[in-house]
Formats: sequence, C-alpha cells, structure tokens
Amino acid sequence: MIVLLLYLRNIILIMKNLLSNFKIEIPQGIYLKDPESSALGKKIIENSILLIEEVGFENFNFKKLGKLINSNESSIYRYFESKHKLLVYLTSWYWSWIECQLVIETYSISNNDEKLKKAIEIVTRTTKKDTNYSHINEVILNQIVINENSKSYLTKNVDAENKEGCFISYKRVVQRFSEIILAYNTTYDFNLSLASTIIEGALHQHFIKTHFKSITNCNSNNTPTVFFTDLAFKALLNEK
Repeated sequence: MIVLLLYLRNIILIMKNLLSNFKIEIPQGIYLKDPESSALGKKIIENSILLIEEVGFENFNFKKLGKLINSNESSIYRYFESKHKLLVYLTSWYWSWIECQLVIETYSISNNDEKLKKAIEIVTRTTKKDTNYSHINEVILNQIVINENSKSYLTKNVDAENKEGCFISYKRVVQRFSEIILAYNTTYDFNLSLASTIIEGALHQHFIKTHFKSITNCNSNNTPTVFFTDLAFKALLNEK
C-alpha cells in the first residue's frame, strides 16, 4: 500500500512538472502586443470568445468588442491588426491547449494500443472547462473552433502566414498525433494523413451532428470519438 501511494505521488509530481513546463505559447507574428501581458489583453481574449460565439465571426468586429469591454476600438488594434489575426490567435491557443492534453494524458501510457485510443479521444471528444485558464472559456472556444477554424487558414494569404508560423500550434498537434499512430503501426505509410483527417473530421462531425443530423450517424451515443476510434483501428489493423 505504501509503495502504491509513493508511486501515485511520483506520478502526480511528474504531471505537475510537465504542466509547469508546458506553457501555451502563441507565435509572435499573430499579435502586435501579447494579450497575456496585460489585464486589458486578457479581457480582449475573454470577451472576444463570448462575442464571436454570440454573433458569429462574420458579424464580429472590434467596434462591437470595444463596446462590450468598455474600451476604445483603437486599444484593441494595439494588440491585433485585424479580426482575422485575432481568430488565428484563438485557434492557435486552442490547438496549443490540445497539444498540452496530448502530452500530459498520454505520458504515462506505455501500451501503444491504449495510447492511441486516448489520443483519439483527446482530439475528438466534447470539450470540458479547464480551470487552469480563468480568462478563457474552453467550452465556448471549442465551439468557435468547430464553427470557424477553417476561416483561419482558408484565405489568400495562407502560405505567407504559414511561413510566419501562424499555424505551428495546429501542425504540432497533427505531428504528435501522427507519431502515436506510427508507434501503434510502424509500417503504416499514411500516419500524417490519418492524423490530420481525424482531427479535421472530428470538427466536421461535431458540426453536422448539431446542424445536419440527417447526414451523420454521430449523436450523443455514437460520438465522433466512437466513430474515429472504429475508423482508425480498422484502417491500421488492415495494414498490420
């Protein structure tokens, strides 16, 4: 019993150490001034999430945000040059947060089968509130990513922004996930393609199970996690 308690204590300490060293970092090219560096910046992030969820990204603008936070529109432009860059910031933050969960929740899993199941769960599950970040509502942010994520990169400037590192957080999630897939099946040639398909497909399935229920089998029982777990393991087992 004492040995078990010591083991659990060591695991907790390791997890805390990982969390303390895993800082959510956003590429500097996305913002003009780091919103995490001031109370106003955090207020901008917190309320932009709420406002985008309420009115949609198309109807969102800095004038409305400024009115919501009782601040001049110009003060928001000191942090972000456009609402597009703000959306890129929000999606980048989200994917960095997902990456953090991938690292922490799969760290102590040695069995490749169980690790892959856990990884699929992390990138496809319904989001729950994380109390570590009081100014960001991850549940609402997840809904924004489901609805608006593609708008962050389906633009004319995607290649230039990619070179600037604007999508590095998203690409790191795909890379980490693909490595877990490859560890499960070392002969599978499409680990990156499968990883990005599951991640993007999960967003799509969450969207259509809410808005286009007649064209998906996903629901409260057959979740996107159930579907993509079935899909991934059948694809990977056929290749073994």
